[in-house]
Amino acid sequence: MDKLKQMESFVSVATRGSLTAAANAEGVAPAIMGRRLDALEERLGVKLLVRTTRRITLTHEGSAFLEDCQRLLIDVANAEASVSAGGVKASGHLRITAPAGFGRRHVAPLVPRFRQLHADVTISLNLSDRVVDLAGEGFDCAVRVGDMPDSSLVSVRMADNRRLCVATPDYLKRHGTPQHPTDLAKFDCLTLSSDASQTRGWAFQVAGDVVHLKPGGPLDCSDGQVLHDWCMEGYGIAWRSTWEVEAEIAEGKLVALLQDFNAPPNGIYAVFPQRKHLPLRVRLWIDFLKHNYGQPEFWASLRAPRH
Repeated sequence: MDKLKQMESFVSVATRGSLTAAANAEGVAPAIMGRRLDALEERLGVKLLVRTTRRITLTHEGSAFLEDCQRLLIDVANAEASVSAGGVKASGHLRITAPAGFGRRHVAPLVPRFRQLHADVTISLNLSDRVVDLAGEGFDCAVRVGDMPDSSLVSVRMADNRRLCVATPDYLKRHGTPQHPTDLAKFDCLTLSSDASQTRGWAFQVAGDVVHLKPGGPLDCSDGQVLHDWCMEGYGIAWRSTWEVEAEIAEGKLVALLQDFNAPPNGIYAVFPQRKHLPLRVRLWIDFLKHNYGQPEFWASLRAPRH
């Protein structure tokens, strides 16, 4: 049995959450889809999916394999497109979305540069800290930062994203310094409001395990840049990405806290709806992001100026 077909079937079942739904999408019987998965698991020697009459869930190994399979299938599609497209140029309208703060710094500067390479493509960029419904709102691709929730979307990891707690020296002088993540309950924490995308809370590594806390405080906001500004003004402790605060830390304007408890990095992803044939403009945009985000000098060159 073709290995690629097994992987395609696995991705389809995992993202749709159902053998029947995946089989219907391909126009085959559910039993055929089941045999492909059985053959894949037997070849790998691991259990990828736990199947019951009511639902399908991924094992730990299955979750890791899903991300690798999605990336591999995209690479295969891109390789085929680069050969079969020949002289065909990307065209049409590209609708992309990204978180507001990250998008301003690390997506918006790339948009005009991408269009310089592909003059027949027009682009709309939406910046919002809410989780946009890509298919429902007609977006081709999203850049998302953080943990990826289970969904029918395809995600491609492009770079690591590290987060840490920060506060101004003045705030720490007035209120003290937390020594353990649980100490945050005693401090003013500046958090994203419930309608923003950071739903799991602040992540820390404690005794080898990643734990999520939802500290509170008198101020919250749906916009990450506002939280950053409040933190700089000394109103409390914020949990921000390193790309957002590393310059202020280096200048002594902010202090990194609880570094012994920093959680492993999550990711910066390109996310797009499941499609059999991804438009060339979308494939090229994702490749363009991956190339730029893979260059260390890219991050250094786009740090916001500090005054």
